[in-house]
Amino acid sequence: MTTAITLSTLRAMKKRSEKFATLTAYDASFASILERAGVEVILVGDSLGMVIQGNTTTVPVTIDETIYHTRCVRQGSRHTLLVADMPFMSDATPELALANAARLMKEGGAQVVKLEGGAVVVDTVRLLSERGIPVCCHLGLLPQSINKLGSYRVQGRDEASAQRLLQEAALLEAAGAELLVLECVPAALAKEAREALTIPVIGIGAGVDTDSQVLVLYDLLGITPGKRPRFSKNFLAEAGSVEAAIAEYVRQVKSGEFPAAEQIIA
Repeated sequence: MTTAITLSTLRAMKKRSEKFATLTAYDASFASILERAGVEVILVGDSLGMVIQGNTTTVPVTIDETIYHTRCVRQGSRHTLLVADMPFMSDATPELALANAARLMKEGGAQVVKLEGGAVVVDTVRLLSERGIPVCCHLGLLPQSINKLGSYRVQGRDEASAQRLLQEAALLEAAGAELLVLECVPAALAKEAREALTIPVIGIGAGVDTDSQVLVLYDLLGITPGKRPRFSKNFLAEAGSVEAAIAEYVRQVKSGEFPAAEQIIA
């Protein structure tokens, strides 16, 4: 990849119904491989708390740790769009979110920051957007809320919760969100959201009818300890190298082959 990927690039791809690939990364070496393999968007996810630090949830991750890993990823990728998670409670108020998002961009090199939540973060999204900070929002399963949810389970199965998700997605777009991640929602709901929004929608466990797919890199490589999420796939098992596995993921996302039937939530 020799041309820088921007939000305008992704919006144009959505208009052309051309899918793009998203993956997590946490260091310069993997980031470099992702960029060479054609990944358009790298997410420095707070999933680092689980796959890097060995925690049972993402909650313990701090803003300083996220800045550190974001800076490492930026060193390894010069053309990929870099998105960084706002860790648990780093966006507790709009003012706190503004200060921490500015640090992620100035110190870490992030180009977009990602917030979990719907209506509760609308004012934050609006403030960040007005101050020139691009925002990716996250609806459906919210890993930072695991202590309230109790378990990692599909969201939006009933009509009321599905309609609430669609309404919140529209509110977030109106407030200035540039991207939306939908995690663990029924495929039909994700498709409806993608068609209703003008911003690109990135799915994880949300079926094939989104503008992009994202996976935790370690799930894609089959090296995450414990049980692998149903919506993920071990691409390394059939590839000769890490780079070949990631390139195959990119190919299958763009062709619509991934996720396949066995990874799709009804």
